[in-house]
Amino acid sequence: MFRWVFMLDIFPVLFIMIREYLKLARSFNAVLTGISPVMGAIAMEQYDLYMLFVLFTIGFLGHTFGFVFNDIIDYNIDKTSTEITDRPLISGTISPRNAWIFAIICLVTAFVVAFIIAVNPNMVFPTVANNFTPLLILGASAFSIALYDLISKRFPLMDILVAVGIFFFILYGASTQATNVSTITPIAWFVCILGSIQVLFMQIVAGGLKDIENDFKENAKTTAIRLGVRMKDGLLYVSRTFKVVSYGLQLLNVIFIFIIFVIPHMIPLDRILNFIQWTLLIIISLMMFFLSYRLLSMKSFDRKKARKLIGSHYMINFALVPILLMSLNPWAGILVFFPALGFILSNMILHGTFLQPKTM
Repeated sequence: MFRWVFMLDIFPVLFIMIREYLKLARSFNAVLTGISPVMGAIAMEQYDLYMLFVLFTIGFLGHTFGFVFNDIIDYNIDKTSTEITDRPLISGTISPRNAWIFAIICLVTAFVVAFIIAVNPNMVFPTVANNFTPLLILGASAFSIALYDLISKRFPLMDILVAVGIFFFILYGASTQATNVSTITPIAWFVCILGSIQVLFMQIVAGGLKDIENDFKENAKTTAIRLGVRMKDGLLYVSRTFKVVSYGLQLLNVIFIFIIFVIPHMIPLDRILNFIQWTLLIIISLMMFFLSYRLLSMKSFDRKKARKLIGSHYMINFALVPILLMSLNPWAGILVFFPALGFILSNMILHGTFLQPKTM
């Protein structure tokens, strides 16, 4: 009897602890980052679910390290904000010391798995030869993300470091399926570039605007502030320069997607499939620009509204690459749904919302 009572007491405590660590890990977009190396592997025409799951695990752990480390570094700035009190470090549900331990465990675990793949690939990827290059690429990705976390509030235009980190993250997934870097396919390189552009937009535009109130008050030197975004008496002022950069990045993203279809021998041609892809890509592109317009035209800063618009943009923006990869395998289109499903379920379970993660 005592054992059952003890178990009933411990389960709620365990659930709360897990919930807080999932909040700290920014689980609402963990699937989005976790799929990055998966897309690299799919671009190399690797479709084995076990292999892709291993890469997703490394991606998930890398995502967790990046965001937890960012929260630790930005703690002194974030604690002055009244809008992000649900973050575990700010609310005090997780101590900085435990956050450090959690971040290091995630980073070390990711590299241990990557090291096993490099030393003995037959344990995980039986068709791939022994290759340490992916391990170096993963290290470059982690270094770039960590450097961003350290200096992003002190220097402008550091968002490029996150874009570089994601470039290497996707390249890592592709390189695990190649004998060397020279054998990585052209479409895999394009996927790396597309992922970087998408992340650069999310960092400069979405990231810059969602934190603008506190960043501006604390005189942080973010790209958004350097490009003229201002807050005054609760009103948001978005400069013309910032809007040009925002729309320009999205236009570049769309151009790169459609260029792939017109380069000879880049992807297999299938009139019916290509027509479906073009139709979906056009619809998604228009939705992206519409959501960006709504976000950039906000007159008074409403973090809840910004969260909703940014969350919607997260899911829609990501859909471009999986739809492109349908040229290699139509089943790749299923990837469109995973980040959206992860985003919605995380918000509902952890925050009781649909499209508004309170830790964003």
